[in-house]
Amino acid sequence: MPVDQLSAPLTKEQAYALVDAVMERDDLALTASAHENEETGEWFFEATCDSPPDLESFSELARQTLGGAVDFSVAPIDPEINWVAKSLEGLAPVIAGGFYVYGSHETGPIPGGLTAMRIDAAQAFGTGHHETTTGCLEAIDKVLKRRRPRVLLDVGTGTGVLAIALAKRLRLPVIASDIDPIAVKTTLENAEQNGVGKFIIGIEATGLTNPTIAGNAPYDLIVANILAGPLTALAPAMGRVAQRGATIILSGILEHQARGVINAYQRQGMILTEKLQRKDWTTLILQMR
Repeated sequence: MPVDQLSAPLTKEQAYALVDAVMERDDLALTASAHENEETGEWFFEATCDSPPDLESFSELARQTLGGAVDFSVAPIDPEINWVAKSLEGLAPVIAGGFYVYGSHETGPIPGGLTAMRIDAAQAFGTGHHETTTGCLEAIDKVLKRRRPRVLLDVGTGTGVLAIALAKRLRLPVIASDIDPIAVKTTLENAEQNGVGKFIIGIEATGLTNPTIAGNAPYDLIVANILAGPLTALAPAMGRVAQRGATIILSGILEHQARGVINAYQRQGMILTEKLQRKDWTTLILQMR
């Protein structure tokens, strides 16, 4: 099958925002990334797509996400290469919060004393390498050192990294929800390969009104690594399903968006207890009063 690479020069913030928007859909790209040309300092958005890419949909998504037109270029690439896996095979394992996240291409020994998770590239967002995911893993580690939550929810699970991390550490059920059925399928597969399949309850759901999610409330730990806009919109629902004293970990937030998200959750009775920053991305740890 022919494969094309679609690219555009953007600011760093724009490139990351467009990557997130593309990866929320399953019909535009096999994979998407933002990267910097170290020689020039220029940032680029890139997407690997079945040929020909849907330029009209990319352009419309760019207008919705960035507020203006984007001039994309398209070039053919080798169709014999598995570009979903190739895009990540050169990345080193990630160590964050005492977790070790690696792909099956990694042949080195797993370091002792770390909680290992094997997460391969897939048509779902989240392999552990992005600053939002490492921020969440660090936040989970901090929370679990202070308390042992028992009723767990991962909203926007992607490839299931955070749900699997919780299940490995706590050996308790975790509800892992996502609007994308591919993400739910990927999460369940990753849970099985990481030995925690019996703990992960995968749910395809938009928001928190799904009967399984609502029926298991209230939760004493909720993690949500999505985007600032959806997080803000979910604040009232989060307030309804969080029990008193619950911890809420939020990420997918650029630093300049953090105050708006914090304000939305404070209106639901949640207070900020800690803020972690990795590059331009912020992870929030909040507590229900």
